[in-house]
Amino acid sequence: MKKKVFLTRRLHDFAIKELKKRYQIEIHSGKIPIPQSKLRSKIKDVDGLICFPYDKISQEVIDSAKNLKSISTYSVGFDHIDTEYAKIKKIRVGYTPEVLTDATADLAFSLLLDISRRVSEGDRIIRDGKWREIYGAFDYVGVDLQGKTLGILGLGRIGSTLAKRAKAFDMKITYHNRKRISKTKEKSLNAKYVSFEKLISDSDFISIHVPHTKETDQLFDMKIFKKMKESAFLINTSRGKVVNEKDLVVALKKKIISGAALDVFEFEPINKNHPLVKLPNIVLAPHIGSSTKETRMKMAEITVKNLDLGIKGKKPIYSVGY
Repeated sequence: MKKKVFLTRRLHDFAIKELKKRYQIEIHSGKIPIPQSKLRSKIKDVDGLICFPYDKISQEVIDSAKNLKSISTYSVGFDHIDTEYAKIKKIRVGYTPEVLTDATADLAFSLLLDISRRVSEGDRIIRDGKWREIYGAFDYVGVDLQGKTLGILGLGRIGSTLAKRAKAFDMKITYHNRKRISKTKEKSLNAKYVSFEKLISDSDFISIHVPHTKETDQLFDMKIFKKMKESAFLINTSRGKVVNEKDLVVALKKKIISGAALDVFEFEPINKNHPLVKLPNIVLAPHIGSSTKETRMKMAEITVKNLDLGIKGKKPIYSVGY
């Protein structure tokens, strides 16, 4: 008899086809994210679970699955899963980090370009019928990237790839990590290690590439915004909860910083009544860091492989903890 696998949302057809060869599968097709009560009910006797970053896989959820051997998340982040408890229960946890590096770095740089040259703002001006005369010498100006300092918080896979993009635009690159990278890598990226305080105070653009943890929760608050340059821009493609959105709204309204570009939010999705939506000096993207056709297909492929390995009692290609 085939083992059972539950998916909290549909994957690509090729991935579903692969799963059906080996497993009896069920796919949730209702409200996204799946309600917690329904999730607990659906996974009672499954061997494998494929989830997404908005699905909270808590201790309570894990305890409701008596046969669960493998959790495979379709994401680079895994803070939505209680990985410590999964380890205690001998459940393998897989995720999909490396395949979305280029796509997310590309989006981060796209947001940086957009906010610096006010592209989306201009698009709104035209669509709203507000472009009524040819702009003059002082009207509707953006800022050059050449010679500006990009401060990268978290020079991991995505941060390093972003640095390569910025290097091609002749930007000065500084970074802060919990652990400094090798001097060889610093030289290849033309990146300078600085303290967190210096990165905040000296950068013209700050791009966030850290996970959401107790240490990074609401890290960017009013205290930090006031230490940034008034001309500085904030870019976030990591996790929404790293930024205090209420403080950011005030900082943007009062021009404490010049602008922001966000792909992630504290609670998603946001709607047209969200305070950030009403601001002109911000670019908003609907959490699409990994959203390219090629990347999403690679993620699906790895998600299936991680699940399969975990069910077999083997370590996933990209494993968390156990």
